[in-house]
Amino acid sequence: MNSGDSLAAVPFFLNGSPSNRIDWTAMRFAFFLLSSLPLFAQCPAKAGFGEPGAGPAWNGWGIDLANSRFQKDARIPADRLGQVKLKWAFGFPGVKSVLGQPSVVGGRVFIGVDTGAVYSLDSATGCAYWMFQAGAGVRTAITIDERNVAYFGDIKANAYAVNATTGALVWKVSVDGHPLARITGTPRVFEGRVYVPVASGEEGAGPNPKYACCTFRGSVVALEAATGKQLWKTYTIEDAPRQIGTNETGVVRWAPAGGGVWNSPTIDAKRRALYIGTGDAYTDPAAKTTDAIMALDLDSGKVLWVVQDTENDAWLVGCSGKTPPENCPKDLGPDHDFGSPPILKTFPDGRTLLVAGQKSGNVWAHDPDRKGAVVWRTALVNNTKEFGGKIVWGGAADEQNAYFGLGTGGIAAVQLRDGERKWFAALQPAAAMSAHPGHEGPLSATPGAVFSGGWDGVLRALSAADGRVLWQYDTVREYKTVNGAEGKGGSMGAAGPVVAGDTLFAPSGYIGVRNGMPGNVLLAFALQPD
Repeated sequence: MNSGDSLAAVPFFLNGSPSNRIDWTAMRFAFFLLSSLPLFAQCPAKAGFGEPGAGPAWNGWGIDLANSRFQKDARIPADRLGQVKLKWAFGFPGVKSVLGQPSVVGGRVFIGVDTGAVYSLDSATGCAYWMFQAGAGVRTAITIDERNVAYFGDIKANAYAVNATTGALVWKVSVDGHPLARITGTPRVFEGRVYVPVASGEEGAGPNPKYACCTFRGSVVALEAATGKQLWKTYTIEDAPRQIGTNETGVVRWAPAGGGVWNSPTIDAKRRALYIGTGDAYTDPAAKTTDAIMALDLDSGKVLWVVQDTENDAWLVGCSGKTPPENCPKDLGPDHDFGSPPILKTFPDGRTLLVAGQKSGNVWAHDPDRKGAVVWRTALVNNTKEFGGKIVWGGAADEQNAYFGLGTGGIAAVQLRDGERKWFAALQPAAAMSAHPGHEGPLSATPGAVFSGGWDGVLRALSAADGRVLWQYDTVREYKTVNGAEGKGGSMGAAGPVVAGDTLFAPSGYIGVRNGMPGNVLLAFALQPD
């Protein structure tokens, strides 16, 4: 269950766990990287790893247990953004999409890419300490605990624990045996446990008449942080799939299915609860736990409550034609998943809300003390019934507002206490980039500023007060990288910018489902004198 395959960690030599089986693909790629990275990219071998809680940090997906994506300790004042300049660029060999979001802990930057490589870089210079080769692409952020262990997942539903100092494998665990299961949401570490969300690619495979559709159910898996031992697993759909007939080719059809968990869990220590947003159903009728906000007990995984924000949303890719395959739902839904995690916000008077953006373009506020009752709903688009893709990977929230990017274009601010829309910035791409509009990637906030990476490849900082653009940088260009690899920027989608201290880190290059511009760089920007 634990160590499994031997995966290469390369601090410019191989460093992995002994095993009876070797992943030769991973090994060959590791040797390729070993030969492709010049000596000047290596960090000093004796350089230590700072304490995880010391110094400027952005740990994991949402920086805190509440998934606020608000860096209150940023040392980039909004009125000095004009002094932010590119400090260094790191190029990832063989990469077309920088899937993972950077985490900054102990003076290092940890990030995964589509080849399955996970890197540990120096946050000040971009030199490399080590590279670990996972078995598949890594699109989660990396979470570091107090024991200096890094946790992440890959798109084959493997969860990993790696020594954050050396890159050596501690354990590897498959959290779901379904062949199309994957981990996209960042694992959450809390009180010696790792909470892993599980999604899948079955909504893409489902319409194929040769495929037995559909059998995947989303889940959250709790693992012992020290060993990877499974403590509990809770499915978002309680009933196991059962045979419901055959399709036109004689292949068995199954239901219910769906409810993938694409987002990183939000932790509520006071209520001993874990909150997630769930995806759509793959079969009809859609389970009542799809397109929903769910609360699970931290210790047992028991479902505490669930509130469904969109009913009857059974959806598969490619089912919208005049003669859809028989595997398709009879009444195709609008694809209104919760791709982003709910943000837990507690006000000075003790009132608490869970604020969640949905692909419908709605922002919902739920009350965790009233079994998730809806407190307010704010629509950021005119039509919230049509096909999804409006709010995808998530927003950020400071003390007053929550901020969300829209796949249709622009960024909006919503007042937390009552849902009032405070401002909207349209942010149209340049004419040459008109084929790449929108802001599906997660936003990040600092006091006075909101940061977003767009499909057009432009990294922007907006005023938190009124949405004015304070600073922007076009990342679509070639770079001289610190490691000597060819480097080029592109679209920014599933991975968002993060701020630690006086440095802004942004991955550039993402293809996704909208045919974005490929790229392979991590960019570091810092305050510099004019």
